[in-house]
Amino acid sequence: MIDDLWYKNAIIYCLSVGTYMDANGDGIGDFKGLQRRLDYLHGLGITTIWLMPFQTSPGRDDGYDIADYYSVDSRYGTLGDFVEFTQGCKQRGIRVIIDLVINHTSDQHHWFKEARRDRNSPYRDWYVWSDKKPANANKGMVFPGVQKSTWTRDKEAGAYYFHRFYDFQPDLNTANPHVQAELLKIMGFWIQLGVSGFRMDAVPFVIATKGPKVKTPVEQYDMLRTFREFLQWREGDAIILAEANVLPDTDLEYFGKDADRMHMMFNFHVNQHLFYALASADSRPLAKALKATKPRPATAQWGLFLRNHDELDLGRLTKAQRDCVFNAFGPDKDMQLYDRGIRRRLAPMLGGDRRRLELAYSLMCTLPGTPVIRYGDEIAMGDDLSLPERNCARTPMQWSTEPHGGFTKSDRPAIPVIDTGPYGYPHVNVAKQRRDPNSMLNWTERIIRMRKEVPEIGWGDFTVIPARDPAVFIIRYDWRNNSVLFVHNLDEKPREIAFSAGPGLPGGAGKDLINLLAEDHSHADKRGLHRVVLEPYGYRWYRVGGLDYLLKRSDVDGKRVKGRGR
Repeated sequence: MIDDLWYKNAIIYCLSVGTYMDANGDGIGDFKGLQRRLDYLHGLGITTIWLMPFQTSPGRDDGYDIADYYSVDSRYGTLGDFVEFTQGCKQRGIRVIIDLVINHTSDQHHWFKEARRDRNSPYRDWYVWSDKKPANANKGMVFPGVQKSTWTRDKEAGAYYFHRFYDFQPDLNTANPHVQAELLKIMGFWIQLGVSGFRMDAVPFVIATKGPKVKTPVEQYDMLRTFREFLQWREGDAIILAEANVLPDTDLEYFGKDADRMHMMFNFHVNQHLFYALASADSRPLAKALKATKPRPATAQWGLFLRNHDELDLGRLTKAQRDCVFNAFGPDKDMQLYDRGIRRRLAPMLGGDRRRLELAYSLMCTLPGTPVIRYGDEIAMGDDLSLPERNCARTPMQWSTEPHGGFTKSDRPAIPVIDTGPYGYPHVNVAKQRRDPNSMLNWTERIIRMRKEVPEIGWGDFTVIPARDPAVFIIRYDWRNNSVLFVHNLDEKPREIAFSAGPGLPGGAGKDLINLLAEDHSHADKRGLHRVVLEPYGYRWYRVGGLDYLLKRSDVDGKRVKGRGR
């Protein structure tokens, strides 16, 4: 049944094993240590852990340069440790999804070693080669300013190989049926070890045509159906969460118009316009972005996020909008990256302002989709801009006031813990915030609990309600005879607004708004208008009607809208 789609109302928590828990004093997080932290995650209220790469790797790109897909890097433990970890998650009702990095391998992978060694090797065609350097080799780099080409000559192979990312990450020839068969085998392997799905890395590049004669890559969308079919036959409720920073007019190509491709996608389009809304106090472009990404199959879902382990990509904004976000959140050149983004964590971007942090996370949790929280965000961790590229926002978790934030007993962590300044571990850590009922950690736990009590966001259809004031954003969800409504003030100044909660609702359904986070409920006046005073960066979570909504909830969906499955 459609109600069994667990990812519709999940709370996904993203972490890197190597930055989350100490491995017996050597400064690298491991699965034994991570298992000891499961009770913390269970208490936080998350339902799904997304693990960044942990397979054997030279570690030149934070594990995204994989050298063996069927392994656990020895720094993190063994396959047995991983299975114990997934079992521990299962006991606590937590699912695990892992990164599926299949656009490229490490140049130390034995497939590539065999491919470069012999032109007649069966692995030669597993990669993309050219005898001469293609004319477009200086175009299409993922990391401009750091990466100089997409083609590199290999002396041993006597040819150039294609790499969309760094030169130590040769692209797989994913159009090769033998490569595709191996990729399915990799998925099947980890499903057997207890994972519930995959976050597929760089999906547009995985499915794009590749080769020296390819000037304009063409996406091979049917490949996505192949992945989906295999996964559903192996494990019926396993999912793929796609990383695809694409324009809205191609969203349905990734989801599949018949819901036969990706289960979930990150909503990069909304993410970028959300940050513009936070920077400009103008919600109108955000509302347009939500409308543009509204069409999707009933079984599909968006993943909503604020920051992730990469830079904040602003490439979909206009130049004026992008400059606005840069000026507000990353004005210095060393805060920016790849000519398109900001390489900071959210807390320092927002100046450590608790009001703005709560506003941002309240928005993320109430936009249409499944919220994805990054490790450390629950305690408002900072960044270390002295570290290169994206490593500045990938520092170890800060657990306590013990040396190195309680992350390691080693004198030299692989990545240094933030130890000075307002975001240093003596000030920002889990142990300290656990004891403070008003801490960011305890606020996050409460907002997660409340988000799980409003399934209308994950399942329902939404309506953006005009507020006349662009700084105020109002959105309502309707599902199975119930409605919830959320109001946010994006500005640093207080706002008094009047609005009707009831457009499209039957009778006087919008007369009463019950505040889910406080006691200031709202009752409409004789004209049917609610008058609400919002403090600077204020927000309200309302249930439309009364708290007897469970008694009124229908067992079936109402009218469905073609193209959205609603």
